[in-house]
Amino acid sequence: MRYVAAAKTDVGRKRQGNEDSFCLAEDLGLYVVADGMGGHAAGEVASRLAVETIRQTMGQYLGGRPTATAGSTAPAGSWEANFLLSSIRKANRAIFDTANGRSECAGMGTTVAAALTCGDRFLVAHVGDSRIYRIRGGAIEQVSRDHSFVQQQVDLGLLSEADAQRSQYRHMITRALGHKESVEIDLTEQPAQVGDVLLLCSDGLSDLLDQDEILVALGEHPTDLIKACAALVDRANRKGGDDNITVLMIQALADHGYSIERPGGLLGWLKRVFGG
Repeated sequence: MRYVAAAKTDVGRKRQGNEDSFCLAEDLGLYVVADGMGGHAAGEVASRLAVETIRQTMGQYLGGRPTATAGSTAPAGSWEANFLLSSIRKANRAIFDTANGRSECAGMGTTVAAALTCGDRFLVAHVGDSRIYRIRGGAIEQVSRDHSFVQQQVDLGLLSEADAQRSQYRHMITRALGHKESVEIDLTEQPAQVGDVLLLCSDGLSDLLDQDEILVALGEHPTDLIKACAALVDRANRKGGDDNITVLMIQALADHGYSIERPGGLLGWLKRVFGG
């Protein structure tokens, strides 16, 4: 199985700077979106440090260079999964140390959503409320779970999903890179199917577009990931562009010349549903 990817980031309509960062490293099969927070430009520093540290560390691991891992390994996890966990832990420590060593960066942090493609598997990891969706066979599913106050309220049955979306506390996250010396990371390994698309995004997209709207936007450009990313960003901006917007899409293709136009793939069903 092989993979193609595209990404786009935008400042939005109401922010002066862009505190989102992303990594699209197809040579490593590594894809990351980070949404920084902090005063002045500290959020930008945190998100950039996250993606740079994760990319550099994964490059060392996957390149076979001797590199110490951070934290304990998961016995049931693959070696790639343990490398991804370790690289995110190293990013957390780098941000934490920078925040404590530079007064202008005090209190900074960042979310992270990461995917690693390994043959016929996706490894997905996240901290915070940047999201990972999987689109398969005409359906979209959120495969990450927000680390946020309102998500905790939903899980306890105290808020509905609709109320959570409108809550004034929806941006209150319960986990982030850089806020503590160590961080808890959610990671899963999932089988990939030909035609699958993973969508990684910051909350500048997910706060403004629900899952049905995401599918509609993808249907505008069913054979072009670059244009599909732009359509998502444009749609979020048309709905207010309240925050920075970053989207990154990864599609699984067959090694033997699979065409995204074939009926079995994501883009095939999008064309059938939306025309074209």
